Amino acid sequence: MTTSDWQKSSYCAQGEACIHVAADQGSIALTESSDPGGAILRTTPTALAALIRTVKETQGRG
Repeated sequence: MTTSDWQKSSYCAQGEACIHVAADQGSIALTESSDPGGAILRTTPTALAALIRTVKETQGRG
């Protein structure tokens, strides 16, 4: 993916504490804005939706 494919999260705080997201051919890639050339997590839309749903459901627990 090229740098023009990446979009900054709309929930990004100021500074370098952001997540960048890109989609390509049925997969989603996530990377940290402070190190965009570093680790890239690749997943499917279904798996990412399940992760987000689980995080939302468990907020405030523990």
